Amino acid sequence: MFTFWHLDYADPMTNHRSEIFAISDEYIDALGRMSPSAATFLGIPGYDHLLDDFSVAAETKVANYRREVLTRVKAMEPIDEIDRIAKEVLIERVEASLQLFDSKEAFITYGPIANPVSGIRSIFTLMNTEGDEGVANVTSRLNAIGGALDSWKSTLEDMHALGKGTARRQVLGVASQLEVHGGGGYADMARSIDPEGKYPDLHLAAQNAEAACLSMAAWMKDVHAPRSLDVDAVGAERYAPWARYFTGANLDLRATYEWGVEDLKQINERMYRAAAKLGLEGKSLKEVADIVEESQLHSIEGEANLLEKLKSFTQEAVDRLDGVYFDIDPRIRFCDARIAPEGSAAAPYYMPPSEDLSRPGTTWYPTLGHTRFNFWHIASTWYHEAVPGHHLQVATSTIEKDRLTRFQRTEAWISGYGEGWALYAERFMDELGAFEDPAYELGFLSGQALRAARIIVDIGMHCGYEDFDGNVWNAQSAFDLLVNRALLAEDFARSEVDRYLGWPGQAISYKVGERVWVRTREDAKKRLGEKFDIKAWHNYALKIGPMGLDPFEREMATYKG
Repeated sequence: MFTFWHLDYADPMTNHRSEIFAISDEYIDALGRMSPSAATFLGIPGYDHLLDDFSVAAETKVANYRREVLTRVKAMEPIDEIDRIAKEVLIERVEASLQLFDSKEAFITYGPIANPVSGIRSIFTLMNTEGDEGVANVTSRLNAIGGALDSWKSTLEDMHALGKGTARRQVLGVASQLEVHGGGGYADMARSIDPEGKYPDLHLAAQNAEAACLSMAAWMKDVHAPRSLDVDAVGAERYAPWARYFTGANLDLRATYEWGVEDLKQINERMYRAAAKLGLEGKSLKEVADIVEESQLHSIEGEANLLEKLKSFTQEAVDRLDGVYFDIDPRIRFCDARIAPEGSAAAPYYMPPSEDLSRPGTTWYPTLGHTRFNFWHIASTWYHEAVPGHHLQVATSTIEKDRLTRFQRTEAWISGYGEGWALYAERFMDELGAFEDPAYELGFLSGQALRAARIIVDIGMHCGYEDFDGNVWNAQSAFDLLVNRALLAEDFARSEVDRYLGWPGQAISYKVGERVWVRTREDAKKRLGEKFDIKAWHNYALKIGPMGLDPFEREMATYKG
């Protein structure tokens, strides 16, 4: 219960509860006008036929508007606690974005998981593709891919002229992504929309899109890659602001690294105990994982059966948790599951519902070409991605229109808060006994080990720390750690290493965030004693909305039950 928040105020001049809520609405509408992809993501109509301009000039216009908003919001006086938090969150996120723009980090830090190419491809998965209007929008947007890629190419050229570059590994990784999209990816998408060929312009547009992708891929491989950076790591100086951006916390990186080393050790010890429950004593963790993966016990054949399992698994979690550990609004009880498009990174992911909930929150599973799946390592991941993880958290924010500004509901995502919650959700399900099956327990622990290993290799590689053999952490030693102690499949591990090197600071946000979530809960238990109610605490923590970990911990320290 939000006893210190008053929800009945509305500014009669604006039809918003305050000027801070009003400027938040304006800000999101403006971002939608400046980024058609953002408009589609948010469910703002009228832009589905367009694609973004990724040029420096276009991004400068966005940055200038952000500076204007920042000046205006800083001069506003909050009317209550809701307003105070909303103002602080908006200022912190806008300042963080401007810091990355001003330093040019926003232009030179990219990799296969986060770049305009993957963003363009993924936005089609959110579009309405039915009927003449839907097909016309897809057709127009496909034809716009060439111009969008050209605008990004101009930015890469501008950065090169300034002497700023990206690691060759990331350039080649994105080039490979472009080759997948250009090698039938968009044609396959067009056929899935129009299998009978009733819209010839759609298929021609897909061909144009593929040609643009292959042209960009050739340029990146032949021109841009040879002049790109030989060194994978960004270095400690560039790493620190990214870590701050993704966690919303001021971290002692060395201390965080050492904590990750100890945490991985403890997780691995429990993994050996889980292996013993399976009768696999004396084997390496890698051998254990291989045996469990080949087992038929939790095996699923085919994509259709996998999707059916993922949806039913999520619904079972909703039914188990609702009313006992959470109050789940009926509007968000459903979470969809779909197969991720080809060219996606190896990790499953979640995309939130549209603002009006006409598009449900959706989990995505990358098959990487496989047709057989084993649920022993998927179960915990789906608690992370769906319920009580990302879907419950993000969809709750989406519907909290009285307590949260539009910016908080749609644009204030902070990885430390969000990924920290999702990892806490896995831990909470473990506390409820969801992983009594030792194979499921091993899967949960492998996920925990992955997040601890991420702290070690992400900080270690970028900041130049020594690995366990006395050498500086690098792509190979990181790969070995992920395979042997986090039990990742080799193709997944390679994708993960590329991800960390191209997205500095993001990988540590899971474990760092989980630690804060657990710490705030245990602090509340200690302060409140018998008055502590886990459902009330969960509801409060989710409805307060996304923010950096440092301010979140301060806000939760005032929780009174």
